[in-house]
Amino acid sequence: MGFMDKLKAKFQRNQENAEEVSEKYKDGMKKTRQTFSGKINDLLARYRRVDEDFFEDLEEILISADTGVTTVMDLIDELKMEVKRQNIKQPSEMKNIISEKLVEIYYGDDDQEMEKLHLENDQLSVILVVGVNGVGKTTSIGKLAHNLKQEGKKVMLAAGDTFRAGAIEQLEVWGERTGVDVVKQTSGSDPAAVIFDGIKSAKSKNVDVLICDTAGRLQNKVNLMNELKKVKRVIEREVPNAPHEVLLVLDATTGQNALNQAKVFSEATNVTGIILTKLDGTAKGGIVLAIRNELNIPVKFVGLGEKVEDLQAFDAHAFVYGLFADLLEKE
Repeated sequence: MGFMDKLKAKFQRNQENAEEVSEKYKDGMKKTRQTFSGKINDLLARYRRVDEDFFEDLEEILISADTGVTTVMDLIDELKMEVKRQNIKQPSEMKNIISEKLVEIYYGDDDQEMEKLHLENDQLSVILVVGVNGVGKTTSIGKLAHNLKQEGKKVMLAAGDTFRAGAIEQLEVWGERTGVDVVKQTSGSDPAAVIFDGIKSAKSKNVDVLICDTAGRLQNKVNLMNELKKVKRVIEREVPNAPHEVLLVLDATTGQNALNQAKVFSEATNVTGIILTKLDGTAKGGIVLAIRNELNIPVKFVGLGEKVEDLQAFDAHAFVYGLFADLLEKE
């Protein structure tokens, strides 16, 4: 049994709705896979042996998928060592090795539990959601609220993006759609005051999870980051060990620009996880690996479509299976 067969089997053992989820990843990653798998297949067919030229072409394919130069260099080094260790000569044997190393490089030395949300069991959990305008932040909050409600949690939203026209109304629409309360003030209000009200209300109503929206743009970057720090201080003061998660929403279609955004937000607040939207809309899904490897931040959710249930908890095994599904099915 090759690694990809094991990958699929392992993933399906770990998921109650494994077939459905693996299909979502397969469908959602179609654009990336068509580019990536096609190029890998051509590479394997074109070479008679695994040599330096083979690795140079593989390097190019990985970089073109927005995997990130640093990540690609690490991966190529790992692959070269594995080829030497296993004395691999045939390119056809590389498919399993590549998929195996992609999973390994994603997790590194960390526990695979890092992908899960860390929430409190017996008290209010606060999730702070940050990100620039236009990445799908408010939509992601609505979908996340739906996911948590499906798990039986009592959820509340706080409309802390008080500066963008229509942001409060957009969050209210999601509140109605998912059946959760939204705490708000008027447009232009102090975001920290809204979050403070949200915490008070959540405590009084015995809410399990409060998800806080935040501003995505102010007059300049410094103002935005100062506003986020202020919101975070209010949360820390009102709830022990909160925020329990700071989730940064990034748009997968922006590629390396998403990495730059992640670096800026990480300087202002301790980002604990990424929600990567529009993964289904890009041919450069390798950005998942770049974010994880270069910033040491786990991707916790990925957007694989427009529907409310298309925000999927991230699983690196399912992601790599989504990358290689076409090659696997040809075997």
